[in-house]
This record gives sequence, structure tokens and C-alpha cells, in this order.
Amino acid sequence: MLGLIGKKIGMTQLFADDGTAVPVTAIEAGPCPIIQVKTEERDGYRAVQLGFGSRKPKRSRKPGLGHSEKAGLDYVPAIIREFRLGEADELADDPHSPSPVTEPTPELEEGEAAEGEATVEGEAGAVEQGLRVGQVLTVEIFSEGERVKVTGRTKGRGFQGVVKRHGFRGFPKTHGHPSVRLPGSIGPGTDPSRVIKGRKMAGQMGTERNTIRNLQVVKIDPERNLLFVKGAVPGARNGWLFIGKQ
Repeated sequence: MLGLIGKKIGMTQLFADDGTAVPVTAIEAGPCPIIQVKTEERDGYRAVQLGFGSRKPKRSRKPGLGHSEKAGLDYVPAIIREFRLGEADELADDPHSPSPVTEPTPELEEGEAAEGEATVEGEAGAVEQGLRVGQVLTVEIFSEGERVKVTGRTKGRGFQGVVKRHGFRGFPKTHGHPSVRLPGSIGPGTDPSRVIKGRKMAGQMGTERNTIRNLQVVKIDPERNLLFVKGAVPGARNGWLFIGKQ
């Protein structure tokens, strides 16, 4: 399942053809260079390693620089994520060799691409030339109306009680009851005389990995590398997101 790494921009609304307002989340998705390609012959499974953003030179270490140089990059990506490939995702004949760097060609016919760049076909969004190291993936691998899944890390809420964390009902709010938001008994006293594992109690809430599936792509903006999906996605603004095909 090919995908992209992105960053949450925020929520807004777009208007459909019939005039209804559609709540959407704007995501800065890509461009993501392919850092490494995993094949069944060498690694036992098929996947691509994508990068997004860039680290400051003083925060980049030599192992990261060496790993990025193999893909033809002169910087270390801010985040690297591996995406498993499906049966429909094709690899190049020699996926481990970096894509050749060519001069930009201003005069191109519609549907053509410069050498070493990926071209996208129609609604399927499949890469024609095959995936290889050094290739750059953009939001054009998705199409409007397509269903995607978005993975992120939820907002941190700190230490919270059982009412907010687990949705406990609590005790009566009247008749002078002192324990309004307490959990009550957490286990029997005689047998087994201990707290059973997995008991819902107060504790740290949020900062958990969460995936939202079947989100519809409402609009793509290749010029600004923006992807608009219907509904909300986990995480705060400027948080990392992983967008994958269904």
C-alpha cells in the first residue's frame, strides 16, 4: 500500500457542487523522495522507505547523511517512514540504483515527464516507470474521490480521571455524595484480593497512535503539495501524518 508522509495544516471547509459545505482537513503531503527500496529477494518483503522534510545540518548525523546520499540527497529528511507495497505497485528493473539527475525540460507534451521523474496515470494514480531509489512521490499518486487511511498521534491530555479518560458515568451529583467523579470499587476484597489486569483507571491520556480509515480525498493541490480529506484526522497542527492507500 503506497502512501505519503505529511504534516497536518488544519481544518477548513470546501463547497460541493450543490453548495453544501464539506468539512475537510488540509494536509501538506510530500514531496517524499524514496530513500530505500526493500525487495523480496533481498529483504523478504516489498516496501519503500520515504523521507519528508529536512533536518538542520547541525542536527544531522553522519549515518543519516550516508544513508541519504545513497538516494542522491544532500540533506537528512526530518522523518523517515516505511510503506509496504501491494501487488499493483511495480518496481523498476534496478530499483536500488538512484534515479538519474537530468536538467529540467521546459517543453513537454501533456502526459509526459522528464527522465527520472514519476508519471501518474489517470484515476488509478499508479506510477508508470516503476519505483526506484531517488524517485520523488507527490500528492498526484492520489486522486479525488479516492479512499485513504491516515495515521497520526493523538493530542496529549495529560493525567486525567476515569470520567474523561474512559467515559465513566460517575456517582450521583445530589444528596451530598462526596465521590462525584471517582471510579468506585476497583476489585473484590476477599477473592482474588487484588486488582485485575486491564482495569480502567486514571492515568496518562492521549499521545497514542491512531488510524482513521475510509477518509475521502476531496481535493488535491499539486502546486502547493496539499491534500484535502473529508473529516478530521488525529493529532495537533504541524503533527506528522502517514497517508496510505486503502
